[in-house]
Amino acid sequence: MDFAYTVAGFAVGAIVGLTGVGGGSLMTPLLVLLFGIHPSVAVGTDLLYASITKAGGTLAHGMKGTVDWAVTRRLATGSIPAAALTLVLVGKFAPGGIGGATGLIKVALGIALLLTAVAIIFRKQIQDYAVKRFGGEPNPARTARLTVLTGAVLGVLVSISSVGAGALGVTALFFLYPRMSALRIVGSDIAHAVPLTLVAGIGHWMLGSVDWFLLGSLIIGSLPGIWVGSHISTKVPDRVLRPILATMLVLVGAKLISH
Repeated sequence: MDFAYTVAGFAVGAIVGLTGVGGGSLMTPLLVLLFGIHPSVAVGTDLLYASITKAGGTLAHGMKGTVDWAVTRRLATGSIPAAALTLVLVGKFAPGGIGGATGLIKVALGIALLLTAVAIIFRKQIQDYAVKRFGGEPNPARTARLTVLTGAVLGVLVSISSVGAGALGVTALFFLYPRMSALRIVGSDIAHAVPLTLVAGIGHWMLGSVDWFLLGSLIIGSLPGIWVGSHISTKVPDRVLRPILATMLVLVGAKLISH
């Protein structure tokens, strides 16, 4: 089983390297549905897994100058307090604490996966519409406020499902900053995901929903997986891979919601 976790980490890491889609969209449902891990433990462990794996991506984007740190700070201003508050409320008021919030976590995860699938399929159309509809940034103050609000929404979603910081965050930024390059948006979103998933993961750890041995097994597989995926990404047509991935997320999300 330990080796199976490592293989799963490698597979998810390779897909992340290929598509740029956050590992939470794949790893958490994989742990819940395939390995039978408790949803709260799967979410908590995956959050720390994501913070470690995405730290490398942040370093790479930061060295290339493709991170807008102002945007990242605005997102974090909303997301980190929202994530912390959500975990406090769930741990305090959910029957049985975070461990008893299984139903809530499954439904939240399923909805997040469906939204992620939509964001994956229609990312280009969403970006084109944002540019056509909004053009530039006529009201920077309003854009800044909406960015903080977007961060808060992502903070709630990520803290209870571990999904949302990737495709959903990128899609929201396309709307808010239609003139910003796609590479800079992706870099800013990855940089924001690191402190968000770290804070949410620490919150889950304090609530007792992190499996450290599982985390180590996943990391051992995911780091080489990301390296392999990033190196062969230029050989796999994005237009082929993304619809397949989105379809899988829809099926998994629907199953989680229906259960």
